[in-house]
Amino acid sequence: MRKTLLEAAQRLMAQGVTPSVAELAEHAQVSRATAYRYFPSQSALIAAVVDESLGPILAWDSAAPDAAQRVDELLRFAYPRLEAHEAPLRAAIQVSLQQHAEASAGKAGAEPRLVRGHRVDILKRAIAPLAADLTPAQQDRVAQALSLVYGTEVFLVLKDIWKLDLNEITGVVRWTANAIINQAMAEAASEKK
Repeated sequence: MRKTLLEAAQRLMAQGVTPSVAELAEHAQVSRATAYRYFPSQSALIAAVVDESLGPILAWDSAAPDAAQRVDELLRFAYPRLEAHEAPLRAAIQVSLQQHAEASAGKAGAEPRLVRGHRVDILKRAIAPLAADLTPAQQDRVAQALSLVYGTEVFLVLKDIWKLDLNEITGVVRWTANAIINQAMAEAASEKK
């Protein structure tokens, strides 16, 4: 039943609808109680759809000994899947932004906040070889900088504003990631002199 509900949610999101749990129940032709048993809130529903959409990306790993190579592998691996599941991933951004706006206006309801944070763990795995050359603070800065070029938000700028296709987007993020890592390594080498 959970898989059926997730598939129905993904179909709705592909049509531009970010469903509430009640709307999902109606669309999937199940009782609200059944839908709420699997997804007690819209945030839980969206988080589950995101996890399903990201699938293999969440389990990604690399045996490459070089951080730049590992990050490059991640970007080349992840971006086609991010584009294939762009609608639900954008829906997660939309819900997150709406919840933030409501909280900022003092109108946050009982709905739990959508927590988005897979990229932190993935990026830390990707840059793990940097531990030999960078301090923990420097590693955090690299992961934080890389988080600006890894994720669905990149589509908002490079696809929507710049009108780039997937290959062009991937090229830009790969170039930027390489520049970030090279800068971090140059700074670390300079500090050791």
